[in-house]
Amino acid sequence: MADLSTDCAGIKSPNPFWLASAPPANSGEQVMRAFEYGWGGAVWKTLGQDPAVINTTSRYGAVDIGGMKMAGFNNIELITDRPLEDNLKEIYEVKKRFPKHAVVASLMVPCERKAWHDIVKRCLDTGCDGFELNFGCPHGMSERGMGAAVGQVPEYIKMVTEYVKEKSTIPVLVKLTPNITDVRYAARAAKQGGADGVSLINTINSIMGVDLETMKPKFAVGGKISHGGYCGPAVKPIALNMVSQIATDPETRGLPISGIGGISTWADAVEFMLLGSSSVQLCTAVMHYGFRIVEELNAGLEDWMERQGFEKLEDFIGKTAPSVVDWKTLNLHQKTVASIDHATCIGCDLCFVACNDTAHQCITIEKKNGNRKPIVIEEDCVGCNLCSLVCPVDGCITMAEIKTGHKPLSWEDYTKNGFAGYKEVYKRMHG
Repeated sequence: MADLSTDCAGIKSPNPFWLASAPPANSGEQVMRAFEYGWGGAVWKTLGQDPAVINTTSRYGAVDIGGMKMAGFNNIELITDRPLEDNLKEIYEVKKRFPKHAVVASLMVPCERKAWHDIVKRCLDTGCDGFELNFGCPHGMSERGMGAAVGQVPEYIKMVTEYVKEKSTIPVLVKLTPNITDVRYAARAAKQGGADGVSLINTINSIMGVDLETMKPKFAVGGKISHGGYCGPAVKPIALNMVSQIATDPETRGLPISGIGGISTWADAVEFMLLGSSSVQLCTAVMHYGFRIVEELNAGLEDWMERQGFEKLEDFIGKTAPSVVDWKTLNLHQKTVASIDHATCIGCDLCFVACNDTAHQCITIEKKNGNRKPIVIEEDCVGCNLCSLVCPVDGCITMAEIKTGHKPLSWEDYTKNGFAGYKEVYKRMHG
């Protein structure tokens, strides 16, 4: 049996699947029920000391893509509106009942040393396993100088992290905002402040659309809308990129990561772990399907590990991260061309239209006996992949690697040699 237990920055749990800090982790009753179903941990919905936490209606919105419900999810919900005392009592009760599960207290208070010291000391009495500093919330709280207003300023990240580390006796994760030019600066600041790890991504600034009949924003509050936080399956590529940036940055490499953003299946979770995450947090998928999705998450991860021959998570966490490199180091002599399986082709012409109208005019249509057949002009094909992406038949169009006979050569190599050979290679590749 594969061992699914994990240690993320010193926070241990029986498996890497945690509820993210959000409505699914809003109360002790919910968290305990989630643990009974098999979740390994939970990051409690963000605690604060501001008494004026009042939510609006409506507060959620979604984008459906190709029949997929909630492919993108938006919210303008604030941190917990429940009394701090109630939350602290329930965290204590959860830890007493589930001592081996991870319970992380998410925190957000003003950027004042005393405010952070006070809430840290109160939370420590609950027996929680770690803190997650919410420096990412993009709406509502950021207007009060918290959330993303902190996470977008590295100096503030370092300062507040130091405040917390002065009093904390348990691991501290810093939750990072994606609404920033380069997330690595935020991660570096968190590390400089003494953070034991980082979690990312928080939600992305977004507006979900406009109703063309009323010309009012969709999911409006009294006909008006504020930008909200975007999450769900559609944000996964953005999250994977930012996780990989931290995992490969020389200044943060080795910093524990809790991955968040568009995780819906065990396969999504594995992708995050291969790029460096030692735990993963889910929200939108749980809000869509309920707590019991964790049964499939655990079973799928275990089956995959056994197929791959991995005994524990440490055997593969970060395994793919070294493959993420700067563009300048990619091999410009790599060549692939499209190959079309005419036995499975349905003659929709999408590959031809896409290539002819928007790419490199490398596909022609052969007409014989009333039939139409797409033909790849191999000498013109630049290997862009577009035809295979638009093709509606799985496996009909594949990209075949062509041996060029040339040694690997990168843009970095060109610059080192004063662009020697550039014209020759450009002519060979483009004519």
